[in-house]
Amino acid sequence: MTHDTALQSAVDLAAKAAAEESTAPIVQGFFDEETFTASYIVHDPATGKAAIVDSVLDFDQPSGRTSTGSADAIIAYVKELGLSVQWLLETHAHADHLSAAPYLQEHLGGTLAIGSEILTVQNVFGKVFNEGTEFARDGSQFDHLFSDGDGFALGDIQAVALHVPGHTPADMAYVIGDAIFVGDTMFMPDYGTARADFPGGDARRLFQSIRRLMHLPDESRVFLCHDYKAPGRDTFVHETTIGAERTGNVHAHDGVTEDEFVEMRTQRDATLGMPRLILPSVQVNMRGGHFPEPEENGTRYLKLPLNTL
Repeated sequence: MTHDTALQSAVDLAAKAAAEESTAPIVQGFFDEETFTASYIVHDPATGKAAIVDSVLDFDQPSGRTSTGSADAIIAYVKELGLSVQWLLETHAHADHLSAAPYLQEHLGGTLAIGSEILTVQNVFGKVFNEGTEFARDGSQFDHLFSDGDGFALGDIQAVALHVPGHTPADMAYVIGDAIFVGDTMFMPDYGTARADFPGGDARRLFQSIRRLMHLPDESRVFLCHDYKAPGRDTFVHETTIGAERTGNVHAHDGVTEDEFVEMRTQRDATLGMPRLILPSVQVNMRGGHFPEPEENGTRYLKLPLNTL
Protein backbone atom coordinates (compact mmCIF):
# COMPACT_ATOMS: atom_id res chain seq x y z
CA MET A 1 0.00 0.00 0.00
CA THR A 2 1.38 3.42 -0.89
CA HIS A 3 1.91 6.11 1.72
CA ASP A 4 -0.93 8.23 0.34
CA THR A 5 -3.34 5.32 0.36
CA ALA A 6 -2.25 4.27 3.85
CA LEU A 7 -2.70 7.77 5.20
CA GLN A 8 -6.09 8.21 3.55
CA SER A 9 -7.27 4.99 5.17
CA ALA A 10 -6.19 6.33 8.55
CA VAL A 11 -7.82 9.72 7.90
CA ASP A 12 -11.12 8.11 6.92
CA LEU A 13 -11.05 5.80 9.90
CA ALA A 14 -10.28 8.56 12.42
CA ALA A 15 -12.90 10.89 10.93
CA LYS A 16 -15.57 8.20 11.11
CA ALA A 17 -14.71 7.41 14.71
CA ALA A 18 -14.87 11.08 15.68
CA ALA A 19 -18.32 11.35 14.12
CA GLU A 20 -19.66 8.06 15.48
CA GLU A 21 -19.16 7.60 19.21
CA SER A 22 -19.77 3.86 18.88
CA THR A 23 -16.52 3.46 16.91
CA ALA A 24 -14.36 5.37 19.42
CA PRO A 25 -12.31 3.27 21.81
CA ILE A 26 -11.87 3.80 25.55
CA VAL A 27 -8.27 4.57 26.50
CA GLN A 28 -6.70 4.29 29.95
CA GLY A 29 -3.16 5.56 30.49
CA PHE A 30 -0.57 4.38 33.00
CA PHE A 31 2.37 6.72 33.60
CA ASP A 32 5.71 5.43 34.87
CA GLU A 33 7.46 8.45 36.33
CA GLU A 34 10.73 6.55 36.73
CA THR A 35 11.13 6.34 32.94
CA PHE A 36 8.66 9.11 31.99
CA THR A 37 6.78 6.51 29.93
CA ALA A 38 3.05 6.33 29.24
CA SER A 39 1.55 2.91 28.59
CA TYR A 40 -2.04 2.42 27.49
CA ILE A 41 -4.91 -0.02 27.54
CA VAL A 42 -7.27 0.77 24.67
CA HIS A 43 -10.46 -1.24 24.31
CA ASP A 44 -13.65 -1.54 22.32
CA PRO A 45 -16.54 -0.92 24.73
CA ALA A 46 -18.88 -3.06 22.65
CA THR A 47 -16.80 -6.25 22.71
CA GLY A 48 -14.30 -5.78 25.54
CA LYS A 49 -11.42 -6.54 23.17
CA ALA A 50 -8.29 -4.67 24.23
CA ALA A 51 -4.79 -3.74 23.17
CA ILE A 52 -1.88 -2.86 25.45
CA VAL A 53 0.47 -0.26 23.98
CA ASP A 54 4.12 0.24 25.06
CA SER A 55 4.17 -1.56 28.41
CA VAL A 56 6.92 -1.11 31.01
CA LEU A 57 8.91 -3.73 32.92
CA ASP A 58 10.39 -2.14 36.05
CA PHE A 59 14.19 -2.33 36.10
CA ASP A 60 16.66 -1.35 38.81
CA GLN A 61 19.91 -0.86 36.93
CA PRO A 62 22.35 -0.84 39.90
CA SER A 63 21.17 -4.26 41.07
CA GLY A 64 20.22 -5.65 37.66
CA ARG A 65 16.84 -6.68 39.07
CA THR A 66 13.50 -6.52 37.28
CA SER A 67 10.06 -6.32 38.86
CA THR A 68 6.51 -6.22 37.58
CA GLY A 69 4.64 -3.56 39.54
CA SER A 70 3.82 -1.46 36.47
CA ALA A 71 2.71 -4.49 34.47
CA ASP A 72 0.68 -5.86 37.37
CA ALA A 73 -1.31 -2.61 37.50
CA ILE A 74 -2.24 -3.18 33.85
CA ILE A 75 -3.22 -6.79 34.57
CA ALA A 76 -5.40 -5.67 37.47
CA TYR A 77 -7.20 -3.11 35.27
CA VAL A 78 -7.82 -5.66 32.51
CA LYS A 79 -9.24 -8.17 34.96
CA GLU A 80 -11.34 -5.59 36.80
CA LEU A 81 -13.07 -4.59 33.57
CA GLY A 82 -13.23 -8.15 32.24
CA LEU A 83 -11.36 -7.23 29.07
CA SER A 84 -9.88 -9.68 26.58
CA VAL A 85 -6.42 -8.70 25.32
CA GLN A 86 -6.19 -9.06 21.57
CA TRP A 87 -2.97 -7.13 20.84
CA LEU A 88 0.28 -6.19 22.57
CA LEU A 89 1.49 -3.28 20.46
CA GLU A 90 5.00 -1.81 20.48
CA THR A 91 5.50 1.48 18.68
CA HIS A 92 9.26 0.81 18.40
CA ALA A 93 12.21 -0.81 20.17
CA HIS A 94 12.40 1.61 23.09
CA ALA A 95 15.69 2.99 24.36
CA ASP A 96 14.43 4.21 27.73
CA HIS A 97 12.56 1.29 29.29
CA LEU A 98 12.24 -2.47 29.06
CA SER A 99 9.06 -3.89 27.57
CA ALA A 100 6.84 -6.06 29.77
CA ALA A 101 5.09 -7.61 26.75
CA PRO A 102 6.18 -11.24 27.36
CA TYR A 103 5.06 -11.08 30.99
CA LEU A 104 1.72 -9.56 30.03
CA GLN A 105 1.27 -12.07 27.23
CA GLU A 106 1.87 -14.92 29.66
CA HIS A 107 -0.88 -13.62 31.95
CA LEU A 108 -3.34 -12.09 29.48
CA GLY A 109 -2.63 -13.54 26.03
CA GLY A 110 -2.68 -11.40 22.89
CA THR A 111 -0.60 -11.05 19.73
CA LEU A 112 2.72 -9.22 20.17
CA ALA A 113 3.29 -6.85 17.24
CA ILE A 114 5.74 -4.21 16.03
CA GLY A 115 6.70 -2.63 12.70
CA SER A 116 8.48 -4.73 10.09
CA GLU A 117 11.49 -2.41 10.10
CA ILE A 118 12.45 -3.97 13.44
CA LEU A 119 14.69 -6.12 11.22
CA THR A 120 16.79 -3.01 10.50
CA VAL A 121 17.08 -2.29 14.22
CA GLN A 122 18.03 -5.89 14.94
CA ASN A 123 20.75 -5.79 12.31
CA VAL A 124 22.18 -2.48 13.56
CA PHE A 125 22.15 -3.33 17.24
CA GLY A 126 23.04 -6.96 16.66
CA LYS A 127 26.38 -5.57 15.50
CA VAL A 128 26.60 -3.04 18.37
CA PHE A 129 26.20 -5.83 20.92
CA ASN A 130 28.20 -8.36 18.88
CA GLU A 131 25.37 -10.85 18.98
CA GLY A 132 26.14 -14.24 17.54
CA THR A 133 24.25 -16.17 14.92
CA GLU A 134 21.90 -17.47 17.60
CA PHE A 135 20.29 -14.01 17.71
CA ALA A 136 17.65 -14.05 14.96
CA ARG A 137 17.47 -10.83 12.94
CA ASP A 138 14.20 -11.69 11.21
CA GLY A 139 11.66 -10.31 13.67
CA SER A 140 10.66 -13.81 14.77
CA GLN A 141 10.69 -12.74 18.43
CA PHE A 142 7.37 -11.02 17.66
CA ASP A 143 4.10 -12.63 16.63
CA HIS A 144 3.23 -10.09 13.95
CA LEU A 145 5.11 -7.46 11.94
CA PHE A 146 3.12 -4.50 10.58
CA SER A 147 3.90 -2.76 7.30
CA ASP A 148 2.76 0.75 6.46
CA GLY A 149 -0.99 0.86 5.91
CA ASP A 150 -1.78 -2.57 7.31
CA GLY A 151 -5.29 -2.73 8.65
CA PHE A 152 -6.30 -4.64 11.75
CA ALA A 153 -9.18 -4.61 14.22
CA LEU A 154 -9.75 -4.22 17.93
CA GLY A 155 -13.04 -5.97 18.42
CA ASP A 156 -15.43 -4.07 16.15
CA ILE A 157 -13.17 -1.01 15.90
CA GLN A 158 -11.04 -0.74 12.76
CA ALA A 159 -7.40 0.25 13.02
CA VAL A 160 -4.47 1.11 10.74
CA ALA A 161 -0.71 0.88 11.33
CA LEU A 162 1.40 3.73 9.90
CA HIS A 163 5.17 3.62 9.47
CA VAL A 164 6.59 6.85 10.95
CA PRO A 165 10.40 6.53 10.88
CA GLY A 166 12.89 9.14 12.02
CA HIS A 167 13.33 8.62 15.74
CA THR A 168 14.28 5.06 14.77
CA PRO A 169 13.83 3.28 11.43
CA ALA A 170 11.06 1.10 12.85
CA ASP A 171 8.66 3.53 14.54
CA MET A 172 4.96 2.87 14.02
CA ALA A 173 1.85 4.88 14.87
CA TYR A 174 -1.38 2.99 15.52
CA VAL A 175 -4.64 4.66 14.52
CA ILE A 176 -7.41 2.87 16.44
CA GLY A 177 -10.70 4.61 15.76
CA ASP A 178 -10.12 8.25 16.68
CA ALA A 179 -7.21 7.39 19.01
CA ILE A 180 -3.67 7.68 17.65
CA PHE A 181 -0.69 6.18 19.49
CA VAL A 182 2.34 8.00 18.08
CA GLY A 183 5.19 6.51 20.10
CA ASP A 184 8.20 8.84 20.17
CA THR A 185 7.50 10.88 17.04
CA MET A 186 5.92 13.76 18.95
CA PHE A 187 5.61 14.93 22.54
CA MET A 188 3.18 17.45 24.04
CA PRO A 189 2.99 20.61 21.91
CA ASP A 190 4.89 22.62 24.54
CA TYR A 191 7.74 20.07 24.57
CA GLY A 192 8.14 19.35 20.86
CA THR A 193 9.52 16.26 19.20
CA ALA A 194 11.72 13.22 19.72
CA ARG A 195 15.44 13.05 19.09
CA ALA A 196 16.69 11.54 15.83
CA ASP A 197 20.35 10.79 16.54
CA PHE A 198 20.17 7.12 17.51
CA PRO A 199 21.67 4.61 15.05
CA GLY A 200 19.32 4.60 12.06
CA GLY A 201 17.59 7.82 13.13
CA ASP A 202 17.02 10.63 10.66
CA ALA A 203 15.73 14.14 11.45
CA ARG A 204 14.46 14.69 7.91
CA ARG A 205 12.42 11.49 7.94
CA LEU A 206 11.13 12.38 11.40
CA PHE A 207 9.81 15.72 10.12
CA GLN A 208 8.13 13.99 7.20
CA SER A 209 6.53 11.44 9.53
CA ILE A 210 5.23 14.16 11.85
CA ARG A 211 3.76 16.19 9.00
CA ARG A 212 2.14 13.05 7.68
CA LEU A 213 0.44 12.42 11.03
CA MET A 214 -0.75 16.03 11.08
CA HIS A 215 -2.94 15.29 8.05
CA LEU A 216 -5.19 13.28 10.35
CA PRO A 217 -8.37 15.03 11.57
CA ASP A 218 -7.73 17.86 14.04
CA GLU A 219 -10.05 16.33 16.63
CA SER A 220 -8.20 13.00 16.66
CA ARG A 221 -6.95 12.10 20.12
CA VAL A 222 -3.17 11.72 20.33
CA PHE A 223 -1.61 9.51 23.00
CA LEU A 224 2.10 10.06 23.58
CA CYS A 225 4.70 7.59 24.79
CA HIS A 226 6.52 10.09 27.03
CA ASP A 227 6.24 13.37 28.87
CA TYR A 228 9.05 15.24 30.61
CA LYS A 229 7.20 18.38 31.78
CA ALA A 230 7.93 21.37 29.57
CA PRO A 231 9.46 24.45 31.21
CA GLY A 232 6.79 26.22 33.22
CA ARG A 233 4.53 23.14 33.43
CA ASP A 234 4.34 21.30 36.77
CA THR A 235 2.25 18.28 35.82
CA PHE A 236 2.78 15.32 33.52
CA VAL A 237 0.46 15.27 30.49
CA HIS A 238 0.47 12.68 27.71
CA GLU A 239 -2.74 13.22 25.74
CA THR A 240 -3.43 15.95 23.20
CA THR A 241 -5.00 16.30 19.73
CA ILE A 242 -3.73 16.48 16.18
CA GLY A 243 -5.07 20.04 15.93
CA ALA A 244 -3.09 21.12 18.99
CA GLU A 245 0.06 19.51 17.61
CA ARG A 246 -0.39 20.93 14.14
CA THR A 247 -0.90 24.50 15.30
CA GLY A 248 1.15 24.57 18.48
CA ASN A 249 4.00 22.06 18.49
CA VAL A 250 7.04 24.17 19.34
CA HIS A 251 9.29 22.22 16.96
CA ALA A 252 7.01 21.25 14.08
CA HIS A 253 3.90 23.46 13.95
CA ASP A 254 2.43 24.68 10.68
CA GLY A 255 4.91 27.02 9.00
CA VAL A 256 8.10 25.31 10.17
CA THR A 257 10.03 24.14 7.10
CA GLU A 258 11.76 20.81 6.78
CA ASP A 259 15.21 22.43 6.65
CA GLU A 260 14.46 24.55 9.72
CA PHE A 261 13.37 21.48 11.62
CA VAL A 262 16.42 19.44 10.59
CA GLU A 263 18.76 22.23 11.66
CA MET A 264 17.01 22.63 15.02
CA ARG A 265 16.81 18.88 15.68
CA THR A 266 20.45 18.26 14.71
CA GLN A 267 21.74 21.06 16.92
CA ARG A 268 19.52 20.04 19.84
CA ASP A 269 20.39 16.35 19.59
CA ALA A 270 24.11 17.18 19.73
CA THR A 271 23.59 18.48 23.28
CA LEU A 272 21.77 15.39 24.58
CA GLY A 273 23.34 12.52 26.47
CA MET A 274 22.35 8.92 25.86
CA PRO A 275 19.21 7.73 27.68
CA ARG A 276 20.04 6.18 31.05
CA LEU A 277 18.66 2.76 30.13
CA ILE A 278 19.48 2.59 26.42
CA LEU A 279 21.93 -0.31 26.64
CA PRO A 280 19.76 -2.72 28.67
CA SER A 281 16.54 -1.54 26.99
CA VAL A 282 17.55 -2.09 23.39
CA GLN A 283 19.09 -5.50 24.11
CA VAL A 284 15.80 -6.66 25.60
CA ASN A 285 13.36 -4.82 23.34
CA MET A 286 14.94 -5.91 20.06
CA ARG A 287 14.16 -9.42 21.34
CA GLY A 288 10.48 -8.60 21.81
CA GLY A 289 10.96 -7.98 25.53
CA HIS A 290 12.70 -11.30 26.13
CA PHE A 291 16.01 -11.52 27.96
CA PRO A 292 19.14 -12.99 26.34
CA GLU A 293 19.50 -16.74 26.72
CA PRO A 294 21.11 -17.89 30.01
CA GLU A 295 24.78 -18.80 29.99
CA GLU A 296 26.29 -22.06 31.31
CA ASN A 297 25.73 -21.04 34.93
CA GLY A 298 22.02 -20.40 34.33
CA THR A 299 22.32 -16.62 34.62
CA ARG A 300 21.24 -14.18 31.91
CA TYR A 301 23.55 -11.25 31.14
CA LEU A 302 23.28 -7.90 29.43
CA LYS A 303 26.32 -6.46 27.64
CA LEU A 304 27.85 -3.03 28.18
CA PRO A 305 29.76 -2.06 25.02
CA LEU A 306 32.45 0.50 25.81
CA ASN A 307 33.05 3.67 23.78
CA THR A 308 30.52 2.63 21.13
CA LEU A 309 27.43 4.88 21.33
